[in-house]
Amino acid sequence: MSRQPKRRVSSEQATEEQWAEFADLVLDIAREIQFRGYVSPEALSLSAPEGSVMRYLFRHPGALPSEVAFATGLQRSNLSALLRGLEEKGLIDRVADVDDRRSVRIHPTPRAISNYALVRQEWGSAVAAAAEDDPTVEASLPLLTKVAAGLVRLRQADSRP
Repeated sequence: MSRQPKRRVSSEQATEEQWAEFADLVLDIAREIQFRGYVSPEALSLSAPEGSVMRYLFRHPGALPSEVAFATGLQRSNLSALLRGLEEKGLIDRVADVDDRRSVRIHPTPRAISNYALVRQEWGSAVAAAAEDDPTVEASLPLLTKVAAGLVRLRQADSRP
């Protein structure tokens, strides 16, 4: 019976199992945040795709629909329906592109900006309470930022023709 050699891992390199556990925990945390809902009656709850689009627009106000679709991984046809819904909720404005009047740019509205600030405050309070205000959160932010950006980059590379 042959034994496969164990993969040697330095003390500075995470194992595949550790990364799998990391991913599981991130998914569990996201689910728990969504399950909580909001304390404030003013907070407007969004679906996961709506939230993804709005988070992108907060970082990239004035984006073209094609940019939003590519960045969020949504099909252009699905994005169109989603944008109509966000517009009906008063969360986005479509503004004609000054360089190309056939195109529109999408901007979050003041209502969207205040809603985002409110829900981020609630998310932050809930997560801080769950972690008992552990000060090591600051050390985790660069890794989480790198993982989020890297996953988007990998998805986009896979979707290019």
